[in-house]
Amino acid sequence: MSIRPVYLVVPTALVAAVGLAWLTSATAFDGGFDGAPQIAQAAPPAAQPPAAGGGADRGAERMRNFSLKAACEEHIARRLGNRAYLKSRLDLKPEQVTAWNTFERASDAASAKEKAKCASLPTEMKTPPSFADRFNLREERMKTRLDSLEAVKPSLMALYATLTPEQKAILDRPMMGGHRHGRG
Repeated sequence: MSIRPVYLVVPTALVAAVGLAWLTSATAFDGGFDGAPQIAQAAPPAAQPPAAGGGADRGAERMRNFSLKAACEEHIARRLGNRAYLKSRLDLKPEQVTAWNTFERASDAASAKEKAKCASLPTEMKTPPSFADRFNLREERMKTRLDSLEAVKPSLMALYATLTPEQKAILDRPMMGGHRHGRG
């Protein structure tokens, strides 16, 4: 038997032992600057009070601060901002401005109707809505959005027909920043 395997096994074992010791002490450390490493069997830390954000009522607290009206108005404001961005990106030619203005008037009218519906929504939630309430709210929001899309579609398709292939390419690619989860 040769001595060479010993030269490999001993350093490997030492590295493994040091690594294990380091990991054990690192996992026992509680992360704070004011305490020393703690024993793994130590009692779990006490729960934070709800006011500090660690309690079970955190979701309910967040819901009380949620405003359906403000969220609705935020969606409309983002859509208006996206439209201004799109107009800038399209760099419209003089012969396309009339079609854009027609589209913009239709969009403004649709947004005004949506804002009127937003005004009827609550500004503060006292209790979280039930599943049925959330389902009905989503259905109503989708119906309102469909009404807006149908109102804008003719003028938008007319505008699209006036665009150059380069301008159409701007509209043809998916818009990733406007909605959660990359849906555009």
